[in-house]
Amino acid sequence: MAKMIERGLRSGPGSGAVDRTISDVPLNVVYAPSDTEELDYGRDLGEPGAYPYTRGLHPTGYRGRLWTMRQFAGFGTPRQTNERYKFLLAQGQTGLSVAFDMPTLMGYDSDAQAARGEVGRCGVAIDSLADMEMLFDGIDMGAVTTSMTINGPAAIALAQYVAAAEKQGVPRDRLGGTVQADILKEYIAQKEWIFPPRPHMRLIVDMIAFCTSEMPRWNTISISGYHIREAGSTAAQELAFTLADGFAYVEACMAAGMDVDSFAPRLSFFFNSHIDFFEEIAKFRAARRIYARRMRDRYGAKDPRSWQLRFHTQTAGCSATAQQPENNIVRVAYEALAAVLGGTQSLHTNSMDEVHALPTEKSAEIALRTQQVLAYETNVTNVVDPLGGSYYVESLTSELERQAEAYFEQIAEYGGVVEAIEAGFFAREIAEASYRYQRSIEAKDRIVVGVNAFEKEERFDDIELLRITEKTEREQTQAVQRVRAERDAARARASLERLQRACRDSKDNVMPHLIACVNAYCTEGEIVEAMVEVYGRYVERSVF
Repeated sequence: MAKMIERGLRSGPGSGAVDRTISDVPLNVVYAPSDTEELDYGRDLGEPGAYPYTRGLHPTGYRGRLWTMRQFAGFGTPRQTNERYKFLLAQGQTGLSVAFDMPTLMGYDSDAQAARGEVGRCGVAIDSLADMEMLFDGIDMGAVTTSMTINGPAAIALAQYVAAAEKQGVPRDRLGGTVQADILKEYIAQKEWIFPPRPHMRLIVDMIAFCTSEMPRWNTISISGYHIREAGSTAAQELAFTLADGFAYVEACMAAGMDVDSFAPRLSFFFNSHIDFFEEIAKFRAARRIYARRMRDRYGAKDPRSWQLRFHTQTAGCSATAQQPENNIVRVAYEALAAVLGGTQSLHTNSMDEVHALPTEKSAEIALRTQQVLAYETNVTNVVDPLGGSYYVESLTSELERQAEAYFEQIAEYGGVVEAIEAGFFAREIAEASYRYQRSIEAKDRIVVGVNAFEKEERFDDIELLRITEKTEREQTQAVQRVRAERDAARARASLERLQRACRDSKDNVMPHLIACVNAYCTEGEIVEAMVEVYGRYVERSVF
C-alpha cells in the first residue's frame, strides 16, 4: 500500500494538501492495485445497470436521458412563486421543487401568532388548497414532476397537491414527483417536527400505502441525507443515517403487512453534494451498493427495481460562504460535477447569494446554466461511470461502506432508529463531527477561500438581494382569512371530525380524510391542530 502521508503535513494555503477527507478519512499520497485487492468486480461493482448498481442504475448512463434539472424555488405568496416557476420553466428547467416558508413547514397558518415575521421569508406560504391552486396556476401538473420539501405536514401538502391537480382535471395516477416526508431525519437533524416519532411513522406508512395504490408514478417519500449533512455530519454519517432511516421505513411498511416489492420501487433518496469532490462520488456509489445488498438479502425484495437506490442531489448550502459570494458559483459547479459523476437522477444547484437571502432571478438563472453547461458542453455524459476502477475512488467507496456498516451496528444496539433518536445518539455524533470540522477551519488545517485565506474587504450591503416585505405577510394573512370566511363552515368542521376519528383508528388510512379536509378548504393549521388533539406535540429531550 502506498505510504500514508504524515498527519498535518501541509505548507499553508500555497500547498492545498490535506491528509484526510472532510469526513476525516485518512488518505494516501498515491493509490495502487493493492488498495483494491479485496474488491471483487462481479460482487462489488458489476456492470452499469446491473446489481449491485455501484456503477449506476442504467446501462447507458446519461446517454439515454439526462438527469432532471430541478431548481428549489419558493418565496412570498403563491402568486409570486408561480411567476418564478414560469420563468425557470421558460429557461429550460425540467422539474419543479417547492420551498415552503417556516410557518408552513411547522404546521402554522400565516395569521397565527407563531408565524409573525416569518411568512414567505424562507419559502412560499401555503395555507390552504386555494394557495396550492394559485401556486400551479397555468402550469400543467400532469406534464411536470414536482418535488416538495416538507416533512411534518407532508401528508397535508400531498393532499393539497392531489386536490389541486384534480381541480385542473389531472387525475392522481398521472402525477409524478415526490414529497419529502422523511420525518426521522427531522428528529436527527433539522428539527421541523409536529407529532412524536411513532404517530408520525404511522402517517408515513399510510401515505406510502395510499400512493402505492393510488399514485403509481409518485415517489412516495424522499429519504433525506441533505439536512443531516447540513447539520454538520460527515459523509459517512450522512450515508449511514440516511440509509438507516430508509430501512426503518421499509421495516415499518412490511410490519403493516405491505409486500416489499409493492412499495420499494417508488422510494427515493436525497443527498448532499459537498465540496470534497472524490469523497462525494464515493459516497453515492457506496449508497447504491449498500442499498442493493440490504434490499435483496435482508428484506427479500425480488424485483430488481426494489434494489435500485434512486436519488436527487443538491449542492451543499453549508459549503457556501457569505464572503466573496461569487466564489459559490465555482463551488457549486464542482459539487454538481461530483453529483453527476456519482450518478444522480436529479440535481439542484444552489445560487451564489443564498447565504444572504433567497436567490434573485439572475442568480437562479446562473445556477441553472451551471447544470446546462455541465450537461451539454463538458462531455462528461459520454461515458458511463468514467471513474469506475479508479484505485482511489474504489478504495474510498469501500471505506465509506465499511464506516456505514459500523454505524448500522451501533444503531441496532439501541434497538433501531427511533430508539437511537430517543437516546440522543444521532445528535451527539453529528455535534462532535461538526465541532471537529469547525476547529479544522479555525486552525487553518483546511482552507476556505475568502474565509480563512485570500480574504478581502467587502461591503455586503452592495449585493443585490431578494427582499420579502411585511406587505407579503399582510396579503397572505388576508388571503387565509378570506378562505375561512367564504368556505362551507359545516363541511369543513365535519371533515376535521372524520379525520380525528381516522387518526384514532390505526386501521383507517388517513390520506383520504386529509384530501377531504383539503377539498373542504380547511387550512393546514386547522388540520394540524385537529391531529395534535389525538397525537400530541413532540418536545425534544436535551442530550448534552
